[in-house]
Amino acid sequence: MQISNEDYQQFKPLLFSISYRMLGSIVEAEDIVHETFLKAYQIDEKQIDNKKAYLCKMVTNRCLDELKSVRRRREKYVGPWNPVPLLLEKTDDSDPSDIVLKKEGLSIAFLRMMEHLAPDERAVLLLKEVFDYSYSEIANIIEKKEENCRKILSRAKQKISRIEDESLNYERNKYTTNLFIQAFQMHNTAALLELLTENVTLYSDGGGKVNAAIRPIVSRANVMAFLFGIFKKVPKDFYFEVKNVNYQPAIVIHINGKVQSILSFYISNDKINEIYITMNPDKLPIL
Repeated sequence: MQISNEDYQQFKPLLFSISYRMLGSIVEAEDIVHETFLKAYQIDEKQIDNKKAYLCKMVTNRCLDELKSVRRRREKYVGPWNPVPLLLEKTDDSDPSDIVLKKEGLSIAFLRMMEHLAPDERAVLLLKEVFDYSYSEIANIIEKKEENCRKILSRAKQKISRIEDESLNYERNKYTTNLFIQAFQMHNTAALLELLTENVTLYSDGGGKVNAAIRPIVSRANVMAFLFGIFKKVPKDFYFEVKNVNYQPAIVIHINGKVQSILSFYISNDKINEIYITMNPDKLPIL
């Protein structure tokens, strides 16, 4: 297949967007996109009617194969597993190459919920709900009948139905995040109780590389106790900033000049339902 530089620039964001959502890993997604383009060069152009569709099929099938080994690795993972945060610079649509990344299904909450889905459920849900492919296109990509794809989507949506309530309004969620920061800094328990749902759950991902809770922490009282406990141990020279992570506001904490952790949130109706603390150094950006 002839891949021009224009083709590469046009299709790379889409292919990365599919593979990152499928795998929740930046490095693995980039590797699969790279391998897909290398493999595409070896394919006879005469076999291909639509470059975009063919590349999407290639990258999706590579992700489905990769998920088999990924699942085995994550079964051995120490403590909760959070997706690798994607740190971005903008929240607007000024860069056309980024538009494909800005659709729904990119938040940490959504990606984490994807872990509850089987590989084919994950693929069908993304292709239909996020990328708006037709059932005939999806059937061609994953090589299943259209009717099967409809059933797979129904099953997938039942498993992650509650995530549909997630707010994706950046500015509104940033306001909630700032209220959380202010309440936390002032030890304002009443304000925190207003912001957190009764069964708020915190997932602390250290991957066995740093100290972290090895089980999810549930309830407002337990989550607040855990967070205040961490705050007491933080050195005085730490600082934080609210950054655009997966196109949602997140708290990026710096210690000794390095990113020490990233706090992301699942916010619904201006309430924090889940908190994801990613501390595994292998998942943190180097700024």
